[in-house]
Amino acid sequence: MSNALELTDVSKRYGPRWALARLTLQLREGASLLLTGHNGSGKTTLLRILATAFRPTTGLVRLFGRDAVAERESLRPRIGLLGHTSFLYEDLTARENCALLARLAGRSAAEARAVLDRVGLGARADQPVRTFSAGMKKRVAIARLLLKQPELALLDEPFGALDPAGIAEMEEHIRSLTSSGATVVLATHQVAHGLTLCTERLHLVEGRAAPP
Repeated sequence: MSNALELTDVSKRYGPRWALARLTLQLREGASLLLTGHNGSGKTTLLRILATAFRPTTGLVRLFGRDAVAERESLRPRIGLLGHTSFLYEDLTARENCALLARLAGRSAAEARAVLDRVGLGARADQPVRTFSAGMKKRVAIARLLLKQPELALLDEPFGALDPAGIAEMEEHIRSLTSSGATVVLATHQVAHGLTLCTERLHLVEGRAAPP
């Protein structure tokens, strides 16, 4: 099986500080990686690099065998990111947010409606997102991710702002991504949840791979 991602001696610098330092990593297609570490350890920076939002300062990043910097525009449709920021249009309804993505991703209006039902927001689909709680916004964000059907799903603290029932539902959504063949990279402080969902683990300390 081919690798979904390959990092070779990757470093990222912000001014005088190195957020990542000489990180080398391989993850095969369809695998799931748990990314752990304290705040400031480099988890979010790594996810942003894998999402092609950031460029590494040094080193090589390849996604699905292709250079993630040189070919980032053609790779982005294959990647889904669930981050700290929801990237939702607050004045649009949940349905409108999903319908907009559906048009961009080549999905149907029926698929956009179905995914809102899937995350438990069918009854609230026509309410503006700005009226939603943080947990409900997280549900819209995961709905958009599921609708995109990414080959590489990058999840940054997906359990944040969710109650126990929401956490259980999020776990099921993550399992559905892996069962569909997507490669998943999951960053979370809730290690126990992550260990049940992922087959591999990378622990970061000050931007370097370290024993957990």
